Amino acid sequence: MSVLLSAVALPALSIPSPSVSYLQLGPFRVHFYALCILTGMAVCLWLGARRWKAAGGSPERVFDVAMWAIPAGIVGARAYHVLITDPGSYFGPNVADPWAFLKIWEGGIGIMGAVSVGALGAWYGCRRYGMNFPAFADAVAPGILLAQAFGRWGNWFNQELFGKPTTLPWGLEISTSSGNFPSQYPAGTLFHPTFLYESLWNLLGVALLLWLSRKGVLKLGQTLWLYVFYYGVGRLFIEMFLRIDTSEMLWGVRIHVWTALLLVLLGAAGFVVAGRRAAAKAAAGVEPGPVEVAPKRSGKKADDAEDSASAEDSDDSEGKSEAAEKAEKAGKSEDTASS
Repeated sequence: MSVLLSAVALPALSIPSPSVSYLQLGPFRVHFYALCILTGMAVCLWLGARRWKAAGGSPERVFDVAMWAIPAGIVGARAYHVLITDPGSYFGPNVADPWAFLKIWEGGIGIMGAVSVGALGAWYGCRRYGMNFPAFADAVAPGILLAQAFGRWGNWFNQELFGKPTTLPWGLEISTSSGNFPSQYPAGTLFHPTFLYESLWNLLGVALLLWLSRKGVLKLGQTLWLYVFYYGVGRLFIEMFLRIDTSEMLWGVRIHVWTALLLVLLGAAGFVVAGRRAAAKAAAGVEPGPVEVAPKRSGKKADDAEDSASAEDSDDSEGKSEAAEKAEKAGKSEDTASS
């Protein structure tokens, strides 16, 4: 038996990379990376709306806030790539196109910028629609992590952002004609599929956040900060030990290592602070407020509403005055008749 096994060459195992990264629909080119991101957005909104409704809010408000958060996230994603990931390609004396930083359709975004600036857009949307931002952030945090799990598969289609060489059976094949194959390695070298590692890590995090939410052990704001901490830990490991793509360096360390470390520290600090605030309010007997209230109107609409209310009050007052005068006259007539 051993002789037979030694004579049979077992096929080498690996993960193939797609041969195409886009669909050509007439004059339009649809990149699979974009489809992965759009799918992630859709599932994030779906899960966020369900969780916001369960928290006592109106699910349609999630889509209202998304109208502010998504554009802000796109700006943040592009800004992170241009300013932090690869500034040398967009600024400097040797840059051929000074407006290249605006051409987002040519690629180049960063998830850390998308989430951080997108959060600012969500905060503004919550203020605009009278929503409790920490409660909203808790509701959508698992959905954001789920969206990131989908989005990472765009790197697979683009054959990019892979890790170090590996001989593991799940090593990733990278085509030498893709333009991303490292020239220092021989053809056929397999690499760590970091996109898969991060996607699986994110899916595990989604399950963890949902499980803890159902257990009721997380206080207001802690789901958000646990998400920040959890994602930072996974990204820190991948950036420190696996990624080999070119990166800006700070003090001899990849810039993304520093940003991931910042996420870990912010997430841990935010989690502790949110827990202490919740404990202090509980000790003081402060009941949690509603997650959603009627938004305050401002500007001309508010003035018109106030004028309308004042007019209604004036009409009511005039009506009451007329009724009082009639009653008084009727009383005098009765007194005269009696006398």
